[in-house]
This record gives sequence, C-alpha cells and structure tokens, in this order.
Amino acid sequence: MARFDRYFLYQLTVLFGFFSLVLVSVYWINRAVILFDQLLADGQSAGVFLTLTLYTLPNVIRMVLPISAFVAAVYVTNRLTTESELVVAQATGMSPWRMARPVFLFGLLVCVLMMVLVHFLVPMSRTQLAERSEEIEANVAARMLTEGQFLHPAKGITFYIREITREGELNDVFLADARADTTRTDYMATRAYLVQEGGAPKLVMVDGSAQTYQREDGRLLVTTFDSFTYDVGALMENSGRTRTDVREYDTLTLFSPDQAALDATRRDPSNFYYEGHLRIAQPLNPLIAALIGFSALMVGSFSRFGVWKQIGVAVVLIIVLQAIENGTADVARSDASLWPLIYLPTILGLVIVATLLWLAGRPALFKRVPRANASDVAPGTAGVAT
Repeated sequence: MARFDRYFLYQLTVLFGFFSLVLVSVYWINRAVILFDQLLADGQSAGVFLTLTLYTLPNVIRMVLPISAFVAAVYVTNRLTTESELVVAQATGMSPWRMARPVFLFGLLVCVLMMVLVHFLVPMSRTQLAERSEEIEANVAARMLTEGQFLHPAKGITFYIREITREGELNDVFLADARADTTRTDYMATRAYLVQEGGAPKLVMVDGSAQTYQREDGRLLVTTFDSFTYDVGALMENSGRTRTDVREYDTLTLFSPDQAALDATRRDPSNFYYEGHLRIAQPLNPLIAALIGFSALMVGSFSRFGVWKQIGVAVVLIIVLQAIENGTADVARSDASLWPLIYLPTILGLVIVATLLWLAGRPALFKRVPRANASDVAPGTAGVAT
C-alpha cells in the first residue's frame, strides 16, 4: 500500500512540475513581451526589464498551480488506467477512496505552496513591482532621452529629440505642452540640456522659440529666446500611481484595515474583507482540482476505448466551478456581508469529489443488464401461458 502511494505521488509530482514549467513559461513570456514593449518605448535597460518580469513571476505561478494540478491528476490517472495499474489495485481490494489518498497528499503539498504564494510572495512582489514601476514612471530623464521617437512622458506632453550626442547634448528638440484647456504651447530649440537643479530635473533649451496657441480667440503668439528653462519636475508630479492596490497588503491588514490603508487605497472595507477571505479559499483550489481530475476518471467500468468521456466530464466540472467562483467573487466584492459566498465553490468542489468517489465505488450502476434472447428460454417452456 505504501509503495503504491509513493509511486502514485511520484508520478503526480513529476508531471505537475513539467506542466507547471510549461504553463508558467507561456504565461510569463506573454506578459514579458507586453512589458518589454512598454519599457523599450520608455528607453529602459534590459536589467530593469528583467527585474520587473521577476516581480510578476509569483503571481503567474499562483494562477498556474490549480491548472497544473488538475492536468497532472488527469494525465497520471489516465495513464495508470490505460496500463491497467489501477485495475490491478482495485482487484487487490483497494477502494476509490483508498486510491485517492496519494492524490489528496499531492493536493495538500500544492496547497502549502499556494499558501506561501498568496499570503507572502504575491503581496510582496506586487508591492515591489508597484514601487519599481513608480520609480520608472517618475524617472522622466530616462523616458525623455530617446532619440528619433515621439514620446509622451505625461498626459498632454509630446517630446521629440532628433539626436543625442556623447556629451549629453540634445539636438533639434521639440516639446508640445497641451495640458491646459485654453492654450497649447510648442517649444522648438536647436540644442537642449537636461540638468538637475534643486533636486528636480530641468530642461534647458537654447536658441529656440515658443509658439502659444490660444483656443478661445484662435491667436498664435510666437516668442524667440536664447535660452529657456522648462520645469520637467512638473511632469513627475503627474506621474506615478494615485492609490495603493488592496492586494499589496498582508493578510492581517486585510481583515482589520486601518484608516491609513483605507485612505491609501480609497476602497471600502468590503474590498479588504473580500481579498482576505479570497486568500484563505484560494490555496484549496489545487486540492479540489486534483481530486476532481482523479475521481472523475474513476467513475464507470473499464473500457478498452479509454476514459475520454470521463476526461470531458472532469473538464466541464472545472469550468463550471470556475464560472461559479467568478460569479460569487463579484457579489462578495460588492457586499462585505456576503463574504461566505467566496467559499461556495470550494464546498461545491468537495461535494462533487465525494459524489464521484461514491459512484466510483459502485461500478455496477454503470453496467448494462443484458436482455434475454429467445435462445436463452429453457426447453419445454415454449407455449406455456403467462
């Protein structure tokens, strides 16, 4: 018995690691490509790109773990069934509940990993990612020092540099400021320099002109200058995030948010309570997914054509549970008093697993009763009145 458990658990763990690696790579690369385009447009280095993508990795793993656990359980159970290993185990007297023990242990291991992610690693990575992104957004110099491209470091601002010399001189600079509702000012200069003054960046433009267009009366005012200083620090005030994400806080704060957290997030306490209960329910998802994948394939009698029908049932059950989870999440997020709805998909999942294992222990329910043929009638009974 113990050898069977170790063998089954080993197969599940190996396949789980393989599918997790594949799925994490797919999700991570997909997000990394989008992030790479954004950072490349802002003129960031490869080191910044690598740092930000590493911060997104814990959340990607969190999303992938339930899927990997389900796929691993289905794949291993299907293979052991087609190779008649589970049939031999049943022939020795092992019930479906007994054979589900290694799957249960496997699900608990993934649950522990999921708990570490949702309670510690994911909130920490979200905080670090938000802070690092805010630093990058506030670094106007890095976003503006890109030649040959029209950049938008802030809303209503358009900036263009034809060439940047090795000495840091900006040649042929164009800056359009359309943040005001009544006016628009375009600055053009043959040379410019980005300097630090009083801890804030300043753009010093040399030998240029400023064209101010007044939208109300349609007048255009042109001013030429030998040198002009533009306050780039004003762009830094408009950049950055305006509020903190609720998902960045630790679990204890989610269940007892103080006024500072409410002000920083500008959210109601119901949003904190929802996220806190969600972190308790989420670690159980891999366990439910793995048990459904196993128990669904155990229902029915052995068939040489495989268990494709059972695999389809397992996939449908997972999709239905996910749809229920999405629906209950929207309701619980809007009303704090309905937080028990978050645990409804988990309870339904356990009920489904128990029902499937109960059906798997009664294969006679799925066997067809053969019909009696005329040749099976006992001799001498023909013509007897009924």
